[in-house]
Amino acid sequence: MEIASVPALKTGYSVRPCTMDDVEAVVAVMNACAIKTIGHEDETVDEIRSDWERPDFDQASSQRVVLNADGTIVAWAEVQDAEVVVVYMDIYVHPDYENEGIGEYLFAWVETRARQVIDKAPPEARVVLRGWTFSADKDVWYSALLRASGMELIRHFWHMGMNLDAPQPTPQWAEGITLKIFDAADDKRPVFAVRRTSFQDQFGHVELPFEEDYAGWLHRWEGAFVPELWFLAMDGETIAGICLCRPSHGGEEDRGWVSSLGVLREYRRRGIGEALLVTAFDAFYKMGKKRVGLGVDASSLTGAATLYKRVGMQVDKQFDLYEKELRSGVDMTTHG
Repeated sequence: MEIASVPALKTGYSVRPCTMDDVEAVVAVMNACAIKTIGHEDETVDEIRSDWERPDFDQASSQRVVLNADGTIVAWAEVQDAEVVVVYMDIYVHPDYENEGIGEYLFAWVETRARQVIDKAPPEARVVLRGWTFSADKDVWYSALLRASGMELIRHFWHMGMNLDAPQPTPQWAEGITLKIFDAADDKRPVFAVRRTSFQDQFGHVELPFEEDYAGWLHRWEGAFVPELWFLAMDGETIAGICLCRPSHGGEEDRGWVSSLGVLREYRRRGIGEALLVTAFDAFYKMGKKRVGLGVDASSLTGAATLYKRVGMQVDKQFDLYEKELRSGVDMTTHG
């Protein structure tokens, strides 16, 4: 399926590749969009800068900013193609400029850029373009842009949370399972291997070469690494499950964040995930955190959302995942 040619920007606007010097201006646009949609800021400069510095990313070829006549950045777009068969996109246009045709221009650029990686995929593989929106946006600008551009809603994801206003119950560990706190000297690669294996059962998972995947994971974690918030469930010398947490998320310093909870298949349905969660909640409570949160597939293939509800978490906000097929073929992602 071919796409229409990239439309021209209106007179007075210009476009160029994004650079690291643009991070503060781009985050300002992101947060203006978040305030309009969910009522508060949702990104921090430090988190976005770290994301742009990831080792598998070519910023110059994969990001664009649009500037108005006085040189102010009013929009930004990104294409992430490391997974090849699933290309992720993001577009932000400042609310004051939503009706200027900038979104349509950037989507056409995104799709053109995404199609450049199709030949890198195995010849039999299905290749898709995917993008996220706040569900609160479903009847307004960004979701409308995606639908008008041929994207279809395929799935919902949640941010879930709970207040930490009392000490947590004692975790109940399965027989033979013990708790270990992460040791950076010995545990990095083993922990990543468990995360990688356990996350193979997540919707949309794409298998990447181990060393490439490991390098990206180290980059994402080492800047915000707090070893006392990484909990390992051990069966002797074997890591059966992991719960990797951060002390905050999205600039909200009173909220701890569970970034990765994973249990190997052969250890599931034994209460290990719940014990790890309760352990993390207790650690956050003792740190003085008032809340805890995490992200989850609303239709999780492993039943994770049910677990989180059982320990007292509720849905804080919902996100929609949109998709457009770029080439038909065999689906090489986890989807069932």
